[in-house]
Amino acid sequence: MRYSLLAGGKRVRPALCLAACELVGGNDSMAMPAACAVEMIHTMSLIHDDLPCMDNDDLRRGKPTNHIVFGEDVAVLAGDALLAFAFEHIAVSTLNVSSARIVRAVGELAKAIGAEGLVAGQVVDINSEGSSEVDLEKLEFIHIHKTAKLLEGAVVLGAILGGGTDEEVEKLRKYARGIGLLFQVVDDILDVTKSSQELGKTAGKDLVADKVTYPKLLGIEKSREFAEQLNKEAQEQLAGFDPEKAAPLIALANYIAYRQN
Repeated sequence: MRYSLLAGGKRVRPALCLAACELVGGNDSMAMPAACAVEMIHTMSLIHDDLPCMDNDDLRRGKPTNHIVFGEDVAVLAGDALLAFAFEHIAVSTLNVSSARIVRAVGELAKAIGAEGLVAGQVVDINSEGSSEVDLEKLEFIHIHKTAKLLEGAVVLGAILGGGTDEEVEKLRKYARGIGLLFQVVDDILDVTKSSQELGKTAGKDLVADKVTYPKLLGIEKSREFAEQLNKEAQEQLAGFDPEKAAPLIALANYIAYRQN
């Protein structure tokens, strides 16, 4: 569990969770357990994604993947344990927040990663490999569920735990869905334009697995234009908030848009 969780990574999801909490008037200690939980779940999804039965990858965050070091059996269990510990951590360690908000946050996170969220995206992604039937609509479904839902969950959890109104939570949900899709469009572009060394993970694997990606459907230039549009629309959701408090979320959106790995 420690090997994969503490292997580095960008920590975008926890940063988003804390920034959303502060934006709606909370302090970051209210959302810190949730921020850690979201990173644990993200790490679990990477451990399981890299397994031979899924993407069969041997490099992650510049290091050998979990199953390469510890074996497939232990890697599966490490992912399972991280998933369980994530929910335990929110339930046990969240302080100075009403139990109603904590329960709401737990429900939101569970939905983001289950059969209506991350798992749904993974299933459709696996079933679409090598298929010539995948259009833009299906690709968007995969990316929204596989990537954007957990990013959305991170932001929404922060907003709920920080005491945001329903209107604020929904604005932030739209913001997060936009940058979640943006994250994946940029990922698709980087996969075909960067080396494994630059990425810290295997480059070009989407092409090898014959996966449909945005560059494959739209071309690189149109994919970049789509990314810019998503970033702009996401940031528009922050217009009604205090500009100073919204600055970290704007910076994170730009970081996702212009990152190089």
